[in-house]
Amino acid sequence: MDRLWAPWRMTYIASASKKKGRREPCLFCKVAEGKPRAGNLVLAVTPSALVMLNLYPYNVGHVMVAPRAHKGSLADLTAAESVEITDWLGRVEKALRREYRPAGFNLGMNLGRTAGAGVLGHLHWHIVPRWNGDTNYMPVLGETKVLPEALDRTYRRLAGALEGSRSPARRA
Repeated sequence: MDRLWAPWRMTYIASASKKKGRREPCLFCKVAEGKPRAGNLVLAVTPSALVMLNLYPYNVGHVMVAPRAHKGSLADLTAAESVEITDWLGRVEKALRREYRPAGFNLGMNLGRTAGAGVLGHLHWHIVPRWNGDTNYMPVLGETKVLPEALDRTYRRLAGALEGSRSPARRA
């Protein structure tokens, strides 16, 4: 068995195991209470939407878009929430294209534990930029993903790119 040394994960593991049996707010509900800043990876918070970087990205520029309200199904969204979330998905795509020039995107969501949802009960979309040749020998042979940019740098780049796409009425 290959081992990847990731000592930073222990903080997450310890906090996750303490939460069993207690009703803590979910990740998205908790971070939506704060203001956008690099420290919480939140790029934007509006009355209906939350936009943030993924702390454990699949690729550089991995962004998540979620409704502010704790809703676990597409059917639970209001028409206004659906429109605003779709708008943010488009803005994130545009910002990622401008900043990173990817060849394509993976865009999706997982509904329910069996489908692979990491945050149960709070609907969210993943938008992951992809490049030709972005899978090299490391994930294929070494079962290790190499991310060539730190999250704080990704945050600064996307925050700047998204700032230019917001109208004054929609600022977080």
